[in-house]
Amino acid sequence: MVISTASPRQRLRDTIVNAARARTIAVGWDAVRMGGVATTAGVSRQTVYNEFGSKAGLAEALARAEVDRFVGDVRDALLAHGSDVRAGAYAAIAHTLATAAENPLVKAILTSARGGSDELLPYLTTRAEVVLAEASGALIDWAGDHLPGADQGALAFAADSVVRLVVSHIVLPREPIEQTATALADLAVHLFSAAARPAR
Repeated sequence: MVISTASPRQRLRDTIVNAARARTIAVGWDAVRMGGVATTAGVSRQTVYNEFGSKAGLAEALARAEVDRFVGDVRDALLAHGSDVRAGAYAAIAHTLATAAENPLVKAILTSARGGSDELLPYLTTRAEVVLAEASGALIDWAGDHLPGADQGALAFAADSVVRLVVSHIVLPREPIEQTATALADLAVHLFSAAARPAR
């Protein structure tokens, strides 16, 4: 049993943000109303305003939570496969491709895509560089643990290249997710292995 260490207020805020996330995915941010979020969260409309001040304040909290959720999921996917570098890479890449296809919030964060909700988009896209850097950092940390002695510069380049390629396939998908993830995982292993080889 997992015991939450969050304060009652933080749990309340998390509940409201999760409700806003569910409503946004279902109907789009422009159609989200504070009253609807309150109903979904099981609180009063005034409580939502008391916690976030305005719809813009709720958008800010939603964007921050979505970035944290996404990067955490990437790290979990990598770590779930232990020392199997290819399996970890495949899991993280496939998860990212699938999540972006299903979740307009993640797709907006990763691609800074124009279109969609004009009101929510700035809160998401201002974090694009942050989330890409954090995703690359997760890859570097994970690969470094399993490839001791790897050249750090080459490892950073490999991680950045993999992340950018994943994003390019989100923007312009060509093949089914499984096929794309397989090809990109193979490439990731090749790049990480090259980073691990001593320079001649």
